[in-house]
Amino acid sequence: MVSLLALASSLVWGTSDFFAGLASRRRPAVAVVGWTQGLALLVVSSIVAVRWDTVTFEGWPWWSVAAGLSGMVGLICFYSALSSGTMGVVAPIAALGVVVPVVLGVASGETPSPWAWVGMVVAIIGVTLASGPELSGDVSVRPVVLASVAAVAFGLALFCLDRGARDSALLTLWGMRITSVSILLVVALVLRNVGGVRPREVPGLLVIGCGDLGANFLFGIASSRGQVSVASVLGSLYPVVTTVLARVVIGERLRRVQQVGVLLAIGGACVIAL
Repeated sequence: MVSLLALASSLVWGTSDFFAGLASRRRPAVAVVGWTQGLALLVVSSIVAVRWDTVTFEGWPWWSVAAGLSGMVGLICFYSALSSGTMGVVAPIAALGVVVPVVLGVASGETPSPWAWVGMVVAIIGVTLASGPELSGDVSVRPVVLASVAAVAFGLALFCLDRGARDSALLTLWGMRITSVSILLVVALVLRNVGGVRPREVPGLLVIGCGDLGANFLFGIASSRGQVSVASVLGSLYPVVTTVLARVVIGERLRRVQQVGVLLAIGGACVIAL
């Protein structure tokens, strides 16, 4: 069940990221992040309000703040890197952020089985290859640096989300959104700009925000019931989903290295699940 929840989170994350990527071609990355996070905050706040009699403020708040800051930085850097660099360079670097929660999980006492280690290594290699690594040509420094920052930020966000979800997955998500939206709201007020988003774009951004919210929730439940080192690898298969959607929906051609990566990622996930 834990493996299925983590895999489901990668499916939802990958779908959400695909449509967020399309939105980022029309609007600034920070605007897409701000609107999707803000709309998701309205949704999760309404759920928390209904369950307010069960709300406690023990354990999860600091983890949620850390996860919210890390996740926001990661998204902004990732979308900015995609808009200014080669996707074949940026995506594999960002995908390697999964190493962070694996290392932190093991350092905090987790002991994955030998077969789980095999599956995790194969899956990480598969995700990196499925992202379409650029093996030739000049590479600009700026997108590489941004993608590296995004990788570390994403990894820290997953680990902090796991720790907060052990007290409450719902409240951790609520705290994450409050943290990120508060900062982005201040930025919007200072710049006096909401990114040029029009009313007709709001429903699509709402769906993207809810998708990211749902993926976070699924991952939080999976990691809090199992090992964050294992759940983070399964949850981080989302680039495979995004890559396949790009092929099916907008006709992006999958290179041979990506096809091999998809098969390796699926194979690694199967080894972990079994």
